[in-house]
Amino acid sequence: MYLVWIGAIMVIVKLSGFGVLATLSWWWILLPLGLAIVWFEWLERMFGRDRRSVEAAEWADQHKRRVEAQFRKARGGR
Repeated sequence: MYLVWIGAIMVIVKLSGFGVLATLSWWWILLPLGLAIVWFEWLERMFGRDRRSVEAAEWADQHKRRVEAQFRKARGGR
């Protein structure tokens, strides 16, 4: 997320014509946004950090615990 913020700030500063960023090429200005796209679309999925897989694992764990709890109740245990 930091790359997106840095990229947005760099674009705003470039468009305002302020400081050193006004003289940089657009390639350097848009580089953090491109890196953010690569990160969110490829690297997170490759390392299994995307939110959907984490949420799916949490839902599966909750389901498993609820089923086990219901079977314990049906058997009369705690």
